[in-house]
Amino acid sequence: MKPIEYKRMFVTEQTHWWYTGQRAIAFGLLDRARPAVPESARFLDAGCGSGQNLIELAKRGGTAVGVDIAPEAIAYCKQRGVRVCRGDSQRLPFPTETFDVVTSFDVLYHRWVQDDRAAARELVRTLRAGGLLLVRLPALRWLWGAHDAAVLSRHRYTRAELVALLQDAGLEVLDSSYCNTLLLPLLTLRRTLDRWTGRQGSDVGFLPAPFEWLFRSVLQIEARLLRYIHFPVGASVIALARKPGDGAS
Repeated sequence: MKPIEYKRMFVTEQTHWWYTGQRAIAFGLLDRARPAVPESARFLDAGCGSGQNLIELAKRGGTAVGVDIAPEAIAYCKQRGVRVCRGDSQRLPFPTETFDVVTSFDVLYHRWVQDDRAAARELVRTLRAGGLLLVRLPALRWLWGAHDAAVLSRHRYTRAELVALLQDAGLEVLDSSYCNTLLLPLLTLRRTLDRWTGRQGSDVGFLPAPFEWLFRSVLQIEARLLRYIHFPVGASVIALARKPGDGAS
């Protein structure tokens, strides 16, 4: 991302409706797989940004470490007091089979990731046998807009593309769905207006408090619904996959 986007992330990531809502969705999916996650789990967040996800992962026991290629991300993670090192998701600085859970939130779509298949295989390399990979990516090409340009997007994915990406890396996909679905009509309207008006810049920024509360609540409802249903469309796509093996250590 552009340096200014890391600053926006650092300022907003703890309480902004989108970040808090997406964490509810992602970690809800992970928590439902808790029998496969040891109590002393080793977590990696690949492409950790400003580090709030590391705080959330550490709450689940064990240890959490982040890796990011951007010096701005490393600096903000250190301000948060989380463990982080600098590295490329396509060449991770960790031994094979180090982690029980690897997460990758809105990373593989990035212009800096020139080969998403190679990057996915590298994430899998660091997973122990039986470990879990949780991936979220922006979805649907027709939602491409000013935000994508601002954060240096390369591609928006379909659910089928994400599933194929993980299977090609040798994983068993346990669950997958579109998400950020209930707010999709508003986002579609926003993208359409952006094209008409020529607006530039990312979507990251606080809304008036009532809208922050409303949108956060909508995504939290969506997180609960995902326990029972899969959405056929959405602005993001998420998947949880398992590395084959018994995970014995």
